[in-house]
Amino acid sequence: MFKRLFFGALFLLLAAVAWEWLTFPDVEALAKNPPKTTAFMDQRREQLREAGKDPTLQYTWVPYERISPFLRRAVLVAEDDAFYEHHGIDVKGMQEAIEKDWEKKRLSHGGSTITQQLAKNLYLSPSRNPLRKIREFFLARSLERHLTKKRILELYLNVVEMGERIYGAEAAARAYFHRPASALTPPQAALLAGCLPNPRLMNPAAPNKRLHSRQTMILSRMRRWGYLFEQEVLTEKKKETTGTDGTDGTDGTDGTDGTDGTTGTDTGTTETTVTTGTTETTGTTETTGTTETTGTTETTTAPPSPSPRDSGERGQE
Repeated sequence: MFKRLFFGALFLLLAAVAWEWLTFPDVEALAKNPPKTTAFMDQRREQLREAGKDPTLQYTWVPYERISPFLRRAVLVAEDDAFYEHHGIDVKGMQEAIEKDWEKKRLSHGGSTITQQLAKNLYLSPSRNPLRKIREFFLARSLERHLTKKRILELYLNVVEMGERIYGAEAAARAYFHRPASALTPPQAALLAGCLPNPRLMNPAAPNKRLHSRQTMILSRMRRWGYLFEQEVLTEKKKETTGTDGTDGTDGTDGTDGTDGTTGTDTGTTETTVTTGTTETTGTTETTGTTETTGTTETTTAPPSPSPRDSGERGQE
């Protein structure tokens, strides 16, 4: 009897592993092609259809260089200040989240990195099921193996939910501030980054007290560490296994001049807008691949105050 149960359990385990291997997504394709949709977007459309509502979502892809450096830095300091240091999983952050969950006797703090959040948005669901977290772990590791940090951040900024039916930096900038993502100011960028843990509750169009508080905190961190954190991402050493990344371009200018660089297809001249299933191509009315001005008001050395890597709240789960 025991042997039958043992072999039965072993068979189920092997079958589950085989299923996961067969259905594991090809994350390497993301190095060259932006996603047309995500699991979160598909689930939201289905929810809207079931409620008898229009399932149209606002989602516009733009390359990294056409997203304001203020927003890039705001998201780093708000969501994952150790982004450059980890390989998809922030062990310290996870330990702190588990301790908080244990104290409150409920699952509330995820301790998720930007890479984990991207994996969840692209392929999984908002569920806090432990099995989903295991799959998220392996997806995050796969993303880190096949993509550069810059590409992971670019993907995240384009697909993350930033409000009701609004996905990505470009759609959010147009919806809330009537301007492209490249023209966002520091306060606007901090407001968008601040809403990420719960963008439907903390609506940038009508900021509540909690969102205003997060905006103030993020602006303070941006002034002290934002530039440094982004420079770490841009000067990341190329992975030997990836070779030349067609999407990030031949990153010769990344990190050699302190700018974003004018890299490969990241400075593409078209953007794709997803509304009701149609594709819109707009001309190159905005300059792409231009040198980012870091300004003389930003310093490249942090003050004596402690880094958010030592203390601070984690972003969305």
